[in-house]
Amino acid sequence: MLVSDPPETSRFFHSRPNSATSMSPQSSPSQSPRLGSSRLINNDLCFNSQHSKPFLLSIFLGLRDQQQRLVNRTMKRKVGRVCHQRKRVKGLLGVIGLVGFFFLINWFMLLRLQDHRIADLQNHSSQNSPPSLLVSNKEKWRKVSKGKRLQKGTYERMLALASHALAENKREPKDLWKEPFAEASAWIPCADQRNWDPSGGSNGYILVTANGGMNQQRVAVCNAVVIARLLNSTLVVPKFMYSSVWKDVSQFSDIYQEEHFINYLTPDIRIVKELPEELQSLDLEAIGSVVTDVDIQKESKPSFYLKNILPILLKNRVVHFIGFGNRLAFDPIPFQLQRLRCRCNFHALQFVPKIQQTGALLLQRLRKCASHPGQLDHHLVGPYTKSNVKEKGGHAGKPSRFLALHLRFEIDMVAHSLCEYGGGEEERKVLEAYRAIHFPSLAHLEKTKGLPSPSALRSEGLCPLTPEEAVLMLAALGFNRKTHIFVAGANIYGGQRRLAALTSLYPNLVTKEKLLSATELEPFSNFSSQVVS
Repeated sequence: MLVSDPPETSRFFHSRPNSATSMSPQSSPSQSPRLGSSRLINNDLCFNSQHSKPFLLSIFLGLRDQQQRLVNRTMKRKVGRVCHQRKRVKGLLGVIGLVGFFFLINWFMLLRLQDHRIADLQNHSSQNSPPSLLVSNKEKWRKVSKGKRLQKGTYERMLALASHALAENKREPKDLWKEPFAEASAWIPCADQRNWDPSGGSNGYILVTANGGMNQQRVAVCNAVVIARLLNSTLVVPKFMYSSVWKDVSQFSDIYQEEHFINYLTPDIRIVKELPEELQSLDLEAIGSVVTDVDIQKESKPSFYLKNILPILLKNRVVHFIGFGNRLAFDPIPFQLQRLRCRCNFHALQFVPKIQQTGALLLQRLRKCASHPGQLDHHLVGPYTKSNVKEKGGHAGKPSRFLALHLRFEIDMVAHSLCEYGGGEEERKVLEAYRAIHFPSLAHLEKTKGLPSPSALRSEGLCPLTPEEAVLMLAALGFNRKTHIFVAGANIYGGQRRLAALTSLYPNLVTKEKLLSATELEPFSNFSSQVVS
């Protein structure tokens, strides 16, 4: 295009003199040499204008080509980067796959090795073991559960580990049965010591209706005694709320010696059996004298009661605590109040004679030929302590040691913990339904707030030990298969199927149902709170 420009310019210059618009020298004074040169200037401008069009076009096309090349180069870089990233992701996935495959093979080989080691140890120990030990744990479990296996995965592995530890027949550590702290043996009880004057109880009356099992009821009574002293009030003998869990109608006097409770605490607080007649007809809920666990935070300090409960007591002359389980702090609390709580727990609350007598019978059969009573026997069984001494041929034999184990694995504890125990979706539905009936406030929180997950609770150690975990713990501590174990408490969640984890590895395991006859247990058949643990 640049080559064709000169001919056009040349034609343009030759056509100008012959055109109709050209002028003769005489036509006008404007045809002076100066005007002629201006005409040339105009022609130059016309030439520059005509020449600039193809020149600018060429520049524009060149810039467009350069921009296109830049765009192409950028696209190639992006495509290359994406391909590189894909290759890196594929490589990373490949490495993860190889590592996972390696761990899977390693896990499989370890399981096979463990099974062989357990089988070898069982075959080796069968020569020196009684025939009852030859039955494998899995076979025992199948017989007890009748095809309905409750344990899954982790629990079976824990049982295998516990069985492996016990099969080695290691000696128990020398200090396993000793007091863990030497200083504890030198401690002297001081709960029975008093250094204050009796409380007149002139500020009003405190009623307590304790809920839960025997342990929760006992804690509530001890806390109520302390609050009565703190508020200078009179305590009415506590009552026990009927629980749909325990289904026990027992009241205070059915479990504890009422007269002893009143007389022993007389130097501390004033206790009566009933409200005065003028206060019995009051509608306590209507006048605002009913206080529940919802109104009091757990482990509240004494200052809370002085600020919030004392005004109600002074105004209405009576306050009724419903529940009142763990509603008083342990620390910080004045030393004298803490001592009063201990005095109530270990001295004022003594079981009625029929419970003491049955408890003494349990201790006697557990200890077999014990030569002397335990240090706490007189607190538990009172005058029946001497019956524990059993002579054999005129000489006292070596005392039989036993381990008392309270699993705290009843259904109410299991449901309240919000944990899971290997039962899958079916177990989850059962526990949710149980919470909705027996723990409605907890069930409401579970639905409305983001409570910790079962796995998070277990990782923090906030779940009760399962029987399988308890077995693993006992084996790790060093207790051998010959250890005599007494399982205290009420019915285990899951029943005998769940308890089989303990009985299969610790054959010398007993419960009160095994130690006591049906006749001896008959007086307590419908009263779970009275049953000696």
